[in-house]
Amino acid sequence: MIIRKINPKQQEFADYFIELGNAEEAALRAGYSKTYARGQSYKLLANVGIKTYIENRMEELKSERVADQQEILESLTKVLRGEEKGVALVGVGMGEQEVQDIKPTLAEKIKAAELLGRRYGMWTDKMKHEGAVPIVIEDDVSE
Repeated sequence: MIIRKINPKQQEFADYFIELGNAEEAALRAGYSKTYARGQSYKLLANVGIKTYIENRMEELKSERVADQQEILESLTKVLRGEEKGVALVGVGMGEQEVQDIKPTLAEKIKAAELLGRRYGMWTDKMKHEGAVPIVIEDDVSE
């Protein structure tokens, strides 16, 4: 794959466009003239180098922000094992409370186990059958 270089001003435009979602405003913030930003900023988005930069950067941001399947399974496992902690207000007397770390409740552990079990198909409400089921049709034609 050929990656086309973009200049610093174009990169700044692309970064602002990712942040704002508005080509005209991104062009203005990147230092393009008001006239160019208003009438020609769409050309920046059509530039192959800028377009590729935006696509690659969006993919990076997506992978940083969105939990993948492995991360979700690991998190559920930590809850099930009591390794993940939450916070709760706990009364300490005299009408005062403080925030304390607490381990998952039994209900939270059961829910995590249920979700993991469902993911691995450990139990289902319906019978799951894979494969071919032969169908035999007999013709009982009396002559």
